[in-house]
Amino acid sequence: MLIIDSKDCENIDKALKKYKKKFEKAKVLVQLRERQSFTKPSVKRRGEVLKAVYKQQLASGKFDL
Repeated sequence: MLIIDSKDCENIDKALKKYKKKFEKAKVLVQLRERQSFTKPSVKRRGEVLKAVYKQQLASGKFDL
């Protein structure tokens, strides 16, 4: 549960902006999407390896973006 401390004189827009930022940092939506379907650990690992290979190739200059 997210709790936002707001002062009496604070604008509602500022409080909403604080809430949205805190909500993004908490990664609630990411966790919700991950829990909707089960992914096997081997599939997760394969994705991580492919991402690491891609990043390494980007760093070495093999891709021109």
